[in-house]
Amino acid sequence: MSKTLQAIRGMNDILPEQTPTWRYLENTLAELLDGYGYQEIRLPILEFTELFARGIGEGTDVVDKEMYTFLDRNEESLTLRPEGTASCVRAMLEHGLIGGGQVQKLWYAGPMFRYEKPQKGRYRQFHQIGVEVFNLPGPDIDAELIVLTWRLWQKLGLADSVTLQLNSLGSSEARARYRDALVAYLQERYDLLDEDSQRRLTTNPLRILDSKNGGTQALLVDAPTLHDYLDEESVAHFEGLKARLDAVGIRYEINQKLVRGLDYYGRTVFEWVTDKLGAQGTVCAGGRYDGLVSQFGGKPTPGVGFAMGVERLVLLLETLGLVPEELNTPADIYICAFGEPAELAALALAERLRDALPGLRLLVNAAAGSFKSQFKKADKSGARYALILGDDELAKRVVGCKPLRDDSEQQSIAWDALAEHLAARLKRA
Repeated sequence: MSKTLQAIRGMNDILPEQTPTWRYLENTLAELLDGYGYQEIRLPILEFTELFARGIGEGTDVVDKEMYTFLDRNEESLTLRPEGTASCVRAMLEHGLIGGGQVQKLWYAGPMFRYEKPQKGRYRQFHQIGVEVFNLPGPDIDAELIVLTWRLWQKLGLADSVTLQLNSLGSSEARARYRDALVAYLQERYDLLDEDSQRRLTTNPLRILDSKNGGTQALLVDAPTLHDYLDEESVAHFEGLKARLDAVGIRYEINQKLVRGLDYYGRTVFEWVTDKLGAQGTVCAGGRYDGLVSQFGGKPTPGVGFAMGVERLVLLLETLGLVPEELNTPADIYICAFGEPAELAALALAERLRDALPGLRLLVNAAAGSFKSQFKKADKSGARYALILGDDELAKRVVGCKPLRDDSEQQSIAWDALAEHLAARLKRA
C-alpha cells in the first residue's frame, strides 16, 4: 500500500474556514501601512545562502541549525528565506534604491522557513509581515514603527493583551565591551551553565541573556548589565525614543536581556509580547540595524524594521474571541432559480447586482434542485436573504426576497428596485 499523501511536518495547510481571519489581519495591516506612507515590496523565497550567513551571522541558531539549505543543479548553495530583512537589503542594493540618502519605507508579507521543532504557534513554514525603513537615523522613525504597531493592536482589539518590551544594544563597540565583560563573568561559572549556553558562550554570548533555563537566569542576576556599557550617542537615541513613546502615551517595559536572535541589530530593539499564548509569547519584534547595508558591501546606511508572525496573531485573535463574526459569513445573498429560463435570468440579475453593489457577497445556486433543496443550500450558506426566481417572477419581472435570519415576511421586489432595496437592508443589518 502506498503511503498516504500528507503535508510536511511543520508546514500547514490554511483551510477555507481559516483564510478569512488571515485576510482580515493582512488587509487591516496593509491599509494601516498605506496610511503611514509605506510601499509594498515582493521578494523571492529563495536566496543564495551567503546572503543569510553574512547578514544574520555565523554562529546564530538560525544559520547554524535552522536554515533549509541545498545545492541546486549548478552546485550553488541556496536557502529558503528564514527572515525578510536580509532579502530586503539585498533588493535595495541590487536596484540602487538607497544610494544617495534615498529614504525607503517598505513592507512585505509571505512565508519564511526554519527547521524548528513544530509546536503551537511555531512552525517550519511560517508567515511574516515585515516593515523596513532605510536612511532615517533618528529615534523618531523607531518611534513611528512602534506607534504603528500600537495602532494595529487597537484596530484588532488586542491593545490590552500585549506588552511592549524595549532595550538598546548600543553601538558595536559598546556591545563588544559588554560582551567581553559578560563572557568573563560567565566563564567563571561555566560549569553551572546549561549546555546550550555553554555553546553560545563562544559563538553568540549575548543570546545567553534570554535563555529559558532557570538555572542560567539565576546566574545572570548578578551579571554585568548592558546599559552600563552604552555609548553616549546610543543613550541619547534611547532617551529620544522613550520621550516620543511617552508623548503618545505608549506604556513600555525596559528589558536589558532583550537582545534578539540576529546579529545585525544595534541600538533599538523591541518586542510586543503576550501572556495569552503560553510559551510562544512574542507576536512582533524588531529593531535598528544601521550596520547591515555596509556588511553587504553598500555604503553605511541607517536601517530599522520589524516583523510580526501571522500565525501567532491569528491564534491570538481566535483565543481571545476577537475574530469579527461577519468574516464567517461567506454570502449576503443567495439566489434560488427554478427552471432554465429562471437560471439564465438569475445569472444576468446577479451580475447587475454586483455592478450596483460593489463588495456584495452573492451566491447563485448551481446544479438546479428542488425548492426545498435550494432553500436548504441558501440557509447553509449563511446568507441573510434568499432571492427567488421562478416562472411567475419572470413573468412579472420581480424576485421574491426572503429574509433567512429573522421571521420577516417575504416580499416581491421589482428588478429595477432590487439593488436599492438590498442596499438599504444590508446597511441596516
